[in-house]
Amino acid sequence: MSKELAKYIDHTQLKPDTTTEKIDQIITEAVNYEFASVCVNPHWVAHCYDKLKDTTVKVCTVIGFPLGATATKTKVFETKQAIKDGATEVDMVINIGELKSNHDNIVKQDIAAVVQAAGHDALTKVIIETALLTEDEKVRACRLAKEANADFVKTSTGFSGGGATVDDIRLMRQTVGPDMGVKASGGVRDLASTKAMIEAGATRIGASAGIDIVNGEQGSPDY
Repeated sequence: MSKELAKYIDHTQLKPDTTTEKIDQIITEAVNYEFASVCVNPHWVAHCYDKLKDTTVKVCTVIGFPLGATATKTKVFETKQAIKDGATEVDMVINIGELKSNHDNIVKQDIAAVVQAAGHDALTKVIIETALLTEDEKVRACRLAKEANADFVKTSTGFSGGGATVDDIRLMRQTVGPDMGVKASGGVRDLASTKAMIEAGATRIGASAGIDIVNGEQGSPDY
C-alpha cells in the first residue's frame, strides 16, 4: 500500500442509493488508508464529520450536484450549510448550459459566489464536466474558475457518461498554471491510470476505488 499515493485520493461515495452502512464503510477505509478526504453528498456531511473530527481525514461534499443548473443562491446556501455541518472542501458543478451559451460572466459569478461563501473555511473545487465540453469550453471553464479564485478545477461528476482523461488533465493544468489544484475524477480505477493522471498534472484524485488504487489492483467499473 502506498500512503503517499493515498494522500491524493478523495474516497468517494456519491451514488443515490448510498446507505448509512456504505458511508460508515468509506469512513473506516479512509481512516485506515489515510486518504485525503471522504467525498459524500451533503446529507451525509454531519455524520462524516462526527466520525472523522479527531482524524486527519477531511470531509468533502458536492454542491449543485450533479447537473450544476441550480440557482446560484441555492449553491451558496448548500455551501454554507455544508461548512456548518463540518465540510472543509466543496466540489461545485458549474452552470454548463450557461457556459455553452457563451455567458461567461454568469458562469464566473456563479463560481465566485460559492468561493465567497466558502471563504477561508473550505477549499472550493470547480467541476467543469469535461465529457460535455469542447476543448475551447474546457479552457474557458478553467480560466473562469481561476479568475473566480477557486482552489481547484475538477474534470467530472461521473454522472454524464464520461470521466477524467489524461489529455483533459494535461489541458487543464496547462490552462490554470502550476499553482492551482487539478482534480481527476470519474473512471479512475487503478494504479496505472492514477499515476498517469498525476504525471499529467493532477494533484487530487476522486475515486470510489481508492483501496484498489493504493493496493495496485483493478477497481470496479463504477465512479
